[in-house]
Amino acid sequence: MYNILICDDEKDIVEALNIYLSSEGYSIFKAYNGKEALEILAKQEIHLVLLDIMMPEMDGITAMSKIRSESAVPIILLTAKSQDTDKILGLTVGADDYVTKPFNPAELNARVKAQLRRYMLLGGGSKNDENKIIIGGIELDDIAKKVTVDGEVVSLTPTEFDILKLFMKNPGKVYSPKDIYRQVWDDAPFGSESTVAVHIRHLREKVEINPSEPRYLKVVWGQGYKIEN
Repeated sequence: MYNILICDDEKDIVEALNIYLSSEGYSIFKAYNGKEALEILAKQEIHLVLLDIMMPEMDGITAMSKIRSESAVPIILLTAKSQDTDKILGLTVGADDYVTKPFNPAELNARVKAQLRRYMLLGGGSKNDENKIIIGGIELDDIAKKVTVDGEVVSLTPTEFDILKLFMKNPGKVYSPKDIYRQVWDDAPFGSESTVAVHIRHLREKVEINPSEPRYLKVVWGQGYKIEN
């Protein structure tokens, strides 16, 4: 059983998350500000933290920086749509992911499972051997030509597989549509942008929890695409 710490100054949100995640089999600890969260983390074995940003006494960003000085426990930020700047700061300081209020329970559960699996089993962005590449919850086996996302096998076309492999072998590197077309199709990139865009869209639908807000396959406007750890 995994222990999850929920930290939010809105008690209704804490209770709602407590009910939902308890029903999934998790053991829940509750805090209502960053100071209380740190006190619990000092006493209990916590496997994942759900952390609000705006809180009294100690905000989530401050608490997270203190947590990160001592622990690599996964942290998922609980954010409002108006908190984009704080969200970016949080990811920079050390958050692993975020969910936006109001929550979609299925999406929240998927993100929790993905972070727990990464923390307990994989080690994000590691390469197990020369034939397997792991980034977050995605594992690509180049020998078996198999891709799993959070432990579930996903069915990719050969072209989708090759695009994903290109990205995963070079995390963080931006590829223009022409670059992708040249390397995957091995052909001159005439009309490549629309072709590549369609394949990226299909790939996102298969590997992302929420394709409209992708966790892995990102657009770099005016430049191309990349995968993030």
